[in-house]
Amino acid sequence: MRVITGSARGKRLAVLEGEAVRPTTDRVKEALFNIIQFQIEGRRVLDLFAGSGQLGIEALSRGASEAVFVDCAKESIAVITKNVENCGLAGQARIVQTDYASYLARRDGTFDLVFLDPPYRTGLLEKALPLVAARMNGGGTIVCEHPVDEELPEIAGDFEKQRSYRYGKIYLTVYHRKDVTQE
Repeated sequence: MRVITGSARGKRLAVLEGEAVRPTTDRVKEALFNIIQFQIEGRRVLDLFAGSGQLGIEALSRGASEAVFVDCAKESIAVITKNVENCGLAGQARIVQTDYASYLARRDGTFDLVFLDPPYRTGLLEKALPLVAARMNGGGTIVCEHPVDEELPEIAGDFEKQRSYRYGKIYLTVYHRKDVTQE
């Protein structure tokens, strides 16, 4: 797994081994960043359920101003830290070891772009989505990665589902604030 483009282009990213780990494939990651390409530069990013941190790192590499990486697993935090340092992005990254609900309950500012890619079929995505929506800036974007057989709500707080993109057995679903036109 590598960073696709930007300042850290081509850098290898470490990932955890094991069946419980499901990194976003390069094909899906490239598609995701094509979808949001004009919504990254200078933005504040949250990579919730960060795993290896690859989505937040890709956003930083493409010009995001800051990324906050949140994961509850100690092993994931170690991998994220290694990846951020290896890519030379430590100055723009904050890495937090806690569960999603505890982090979102903190007053840690708002976000312009959020990646939600929790373990599949656990109900975590449906629980986290409205909490994340409450922490978004007005023109923000929420991107959810989920299996095609997992239906997401049309509305999450002030955000509504704009579109879902299918890549094999995976959907990328994008939410924007209601009544906000995106590029």
